[in-house]
Amino acid sequence: MKRIGLLSDTHSDLDESIFQYFAQCDEVWHAGDIGSLQVTERLEAFKLLRAVHGNIDGTAIRIRYPEDQRFDCEGLDVWITHIGGYPGRYSKRVADLLKVNPPDLFICGHSHILKIMPDKKYNLLHINPGACGNHGFHVMKTIVRFTIDSGKIRDVEVVELGKRGAL
Repeated sequence: MKRIGLLSDTHSDLDESIFQYFAQCDEVWHAGDIGSLQVTERLEAFKLLRAVHGNIDGTAIRIRYPEDQRFDCEGLDVWITHIGGYPGRYSKRVADLLKVNPPDLFICGHSHILKIMPDKKYNLLHINPGACGNHGFHVMKTIVRFTIDSGKIRDVEVVELGKRGAL
């Protein structure tokens, strides 16, 4: 059993309350638009980190973090990417790959819109944790926590960190 803390779209801003909310997590997953290596270095010092780069990330982040992470976690096939879309409206690249080999859990960021929804066509759960940085159009900063146990997802929680700060 593993407890996961999921975030996306930090855009170089790492809300300090994340460390409190993810204290009981075994791993932290970042779905891209990291913004700076300082963000991932702090997260890596805190917990095991799995991350992908996003469209705003520069060369240093792109070298360190791939476009996609596909892995098994506690018997669950997980795919994390940044730009993915959502059920019925996936990006072309993601849709083409889903047709061939859909995961059990598909995670993306990019839209800054929190979405947790099943995709019955591909028999998967889609999660976009929204955005937890201060850059973007979102009003509320959000993160997600959940447990993976014997190939099943349970105890999914959305955490609101507060309103996005003005830039």
